[in-house]
Amino acid sequence: MDTAQGHERNADQIAYWNGPGGQRWAARQAAQDIVLKPVLDLLVDRAKPIAGERVLDVGCGSGASTNALANKVGPSGHVFGVDVSGPMLERARQSTPKEMPVDYALADATVYPFDPASFDLLASRFGVMFFAEPAVSFANLRKALKPTGRLAFACWKEPRENPFFMVSLQAVYKHVPKLPQLGPEDPGPFSFASEARVNRILGEAGFSGIAMEPCRLELDVAIGRGLDAAVQAALEIGPASRALEGHPDDVRAAAITSIREALTPFAKGDSVLLPAAIWIVTARA
Repeated sequence: MDTAQGHERNADQIAYWNGPGGQRWAARQAAQDIVLKPVLDLLVDRAKPIAGERVLDVGCGSGASTNALANKVGPSGHVFGVDVSGPMLERARQSTPKEMPVDYALADATVYPFDPASFDLLASRFGVMFFAEPAVSFANLRKALKPTGRLAFACWKEPRENPFFMVSLQAVYKHVPKLPQLGPEDPGPFSFASEARVNRILGEAGFSGIAMEPCRLELDVAIGRGLDAAVQAALEIGPASRALEGHPDDVRAAAITSIREALTPFAKGDSVLLPAAIWIVTARA
């Protein structure tokens, strides 16, 4: 499958999202769209897309955010979804109705030659934390916005505020070594957790009126299918699954028992509700 041509420092991320990691995310697209729908609802509410607007969806993944934005801008508007992951974009194209005012591109937003001053809104649900040089990336993205354009994206707060990530991972760490520690500015899910860093990056890229709204949610990792489904999700995607890669069956079996024990207190009926904390970041071009 073709992969995006990108900034040389984004090569590792491009390789990851076009390899087994991206394929796993694509395979779980339907389930993850349900899990993360509360985040998407918040983002769309704060982004305030208007009928007729042109929207740039960065890190659009399998297309849930692109389609949600397209539903708001209507047939007179347009949404352009970009992502570095071929497997996820394939899913996006399959899941987007043909009549939707949407186009997709396999592209690294750091270097993609967007038409200057052509978008009203830049939006992203968890798609901007993986840039190696984010100020450079956002500077390129800002050029694509009209002078009156605006930005709205969702990013994770720090790990200790996100049991959504950490409950299963800490259970797995009883049995396997910890994953390599990422630096605070290394690309990854928590690279935009620091309010000061996000303000610095966006300021260097030329944005103004930067605001960061902390939001707390409970996300159903079982998607209404019970504890077994929640355990299976932890084994298929996310940091717990990465920590278990390559370990023998007996270690995996012990880890699965620990994951189940750790998730049980969060079970409510057929849901398993894990606390999550995000920023909704808004700014003006």
